[in-house]
Amino acid sequence: MTTCCSQEGEILYQLQSLHKVIGAKFEACTGISQSRLELLAVLFHVDEISQSDLQKKVNIDGAAVTRHLKQLEAKEMVTRRRKPEDNRIILVRLTEQGRERIETSKKEKERFIKEMLAGVSAEERSMLKNVLSQMQKNIENMKA
Repeated sequence: MTTCCSQEGEILYQLQSLHKVIGAKFEACTGISQSRLELLAVLFHVDEISQSDLQKKVNIDGAAVTRHLKQLEAKEMVTRRRKPEDNRIILVRLTEQGRERIETSKKEKERFIKEMLAGVSAEERSMLKNVLSQMQKNIENMKA
């Protein structure tokens, strides 16, 4: 990128670009998107959860969660069923195949993170974490 904007503008551009690259590289390395892996990780720690509660925990829009769950269901990693007492509620559960996928993904994710942060010192990692946390707080506090 040419230096046509402020340093802050370049930071924003780099963050947006990094976000795109991380998602694509992560999926290429692990064979699963970060969003789907996040859904599976939440399901790994519960027996069963409503789709709406799951969506709140991962903070992904409802349509995307539905799409991800349909794809995970087609791959037999999750099952979905209607709650007998209230047909409007869809309950989601991780299958044994989904549990196995989480276990193998942990190693792949760790390898990805190690390669991504190669050459970044512990002090720089700590500083980066703090800066990103502050940026997230600032964004969350923004008025739309």
